[in-house]
Amino acid sequence: MTRNGSYARHAPVPVRRMSPCIRRTIPFFRIAVIACALLMPRNGPAQDTKPTEYEVEAAYLSNFGRFVEWPPRATANESFNVCVFGQDPFGAMLDGALKGETIGGAPMAAKRLAGIEESAGCRILFISSSKEAQLPSVLTALGTANVLTVSDMAGFTRRGGMIQFVLDGNRVRFEINLNAAQRAGLGLSSQLLKLATAVRRTP
Repeated sequence: MTRNGSYARHAPVPVRRMSPCIRRTIPFFRIAVIACALLMPRNGPAQDTKPTEYEVEAAYLSNFGRFVEWPPRATANESFNVCVFGQDPFGAMLDGALKGETIGGAPMAAKRLAGIEESAGCRILFISSSKEAQLPSVLTALGTANVLTVSDMAGFTRRGGMIQFVLDGNRVRFEINLNAAQRAGLGLSSQLLKLATAVRRTP
């Protein structure tokens, strides 16, 4: 059972080995390959020590966009921005995970927001737990914008967020609010859904 009370339906992938192992173009043909892509950044040397929780979350953020069907108008920006709103728990780890990566030909970049009004150019938005009190107004401000919302705050998917990081023992996993993603016009791949500990399909 995870810390949010849900049961994991699939055997979790250990996060100890975060060495590069996946080609830059990730074929959607094996769940094991996808799990490796999600948990392992493709840049940097192999690590012998166990990565921190935020290193794993940064690796997830650098890969989630590869498993989303984006509306055409959402792919018109010059860069694929992964944004952080609120206190940044990642620092250079996120910049390093995104360095040299592209999605749909667009270079990936990290962006820190001073206010939610700056989210217009974001594809993925990590909402820090420091902004938990503002979550309803943040989600209202985003409306149906084609932005994938992610957080590690408790109850995030139950409150309208799309992807919530959860701890399953010593592993970082995630659950999904599919309804929230669909309202924003985002199609999540079946492979991503299979890796989630829980998938919510109701508002």
